[in-house]
Amino acid sequence: MQVRSATIAMLITAATLGLSPFVATALAQAPTVWATGLDNPRGLAFGPDGAIYVVEAGRGGTGTQCLPNVGGAPGTRCYGPTGAITRVVGPGAQGRILTGLPSLAGPTGAEAIGPHDIAFGFDRAFVTVGSGGDPALLAPFKAQNINFASLWMISYTGQITPIADFGLYEQANNPAGGPIDTNAFGLDVLATRAVIADAGANALLQIDASLALSTLAVFPSRTVPGPGGVGTVSMESVPNSVAEGPDGNLYVGELTGFPFPASGARVYRVPAGGGAPTIVAEGFTNIIDIAFGPDGTLYVAEITHDGLMGVFGAGAAPIGAVYSVPPGGGEPTLIVSDERVMAPGGIAVDADGAIYVSTNTIGSGVGEIVKITQ
Repeated sequence: MQVRSATIAMLITAATLGLSPFVATALAQAPTVWATGLDNPRGLAFGPDGAIYVVEAGRGGTGTQCLPNVGGAPGTRCYGPTGAITRVVGPGAQGRILTGLPSLAGPTGAEAIGPHDIAFGFDRAFVTVGSGGDPALLAPFKAQNINFASLWMISYTGQITPIADFGLYEQANNPAGGPIDTNAFGLDVLATRAVIADAGANALLQIDASLALSTLAVFPSRTVPGPGGVGTVSMESVPNSVAEGPDGNLYVGELTGFPFPASGARVYRVPAGGGAPTIVAEGFTNIIDIAFGPDGTLYVAEITHDGLMGVFGAGAAPIGAVYSVPPGGGEPTLIVSDERVMAPGGIAVDADGAIYVSTNTIGSGVGEIVKITQ
């Protein structure tokens, strides 16, 4: 069963579910809403001007350019140039600065695949544009210069240059073996290179100054109890977030694949130059993003705190969570888990230690950014 991209796609359907009562929170004060009305917001980052930039995966379109849902899910996703980048400078002070980016979504706009993360460096912005499934299916889009499964370099005047094709790389290399599958998700731009968590390929990739792609690490499957504790299944890692740590090493969070066990997700450390991943923190559920604070604290966002099987099997709301992990490691501390962080999609931390989270990341027109002050 192919479950790499299916895991990313399946979590999107939860946007149509209702809310549930508050869960206990460790916050000293309530989160502040900074942005609203976003379409499937994902990763966010601070730009060189101090503003927050968030990518929106869009809401797809209603045309005839459609693909089957990944992972064998019923229905199709149709293309529309509805992805965007939004700039936020304060509560309610927001505006889309770049529109017309590629998006694939179902009829409700809630199952969007498109721009997934953003980072800054080299006097440019960089954006991962995801896909999901076999990249051979993207051929009709590529023929029209619609670039999914790619890394984009964007000048500050808005000129877009695709600089990496993750579909071609997966087809030629398939680092983790198994089905040919790519879904570029998490991104960090470092001093001399960019690193990308490919949730479909189960790999951490690098693009260097010469624009050459290479594999830094592969995240293997592991055997876990099956649904309801019956039997065992092989669960894929699904790495979807990456951040350079204060020690110069790379840290990667995993969503995990089916059966998406509660407390089954981990944060790994990968040597700066690549190598075998080692576990540095665990006990999380369906990690969607990670970020380091100014003091070296690691912050971890879960897209759902109780597990995706609970969301889809029991009809629970996709209430997320935000954790902190002390510098150097230690026991994670729950900061917040209630409907104010519904289905997070990205996390960023400012110089004062305030946390910004994109929420309702799996719905069209309902996405937000909230500021969390501890």
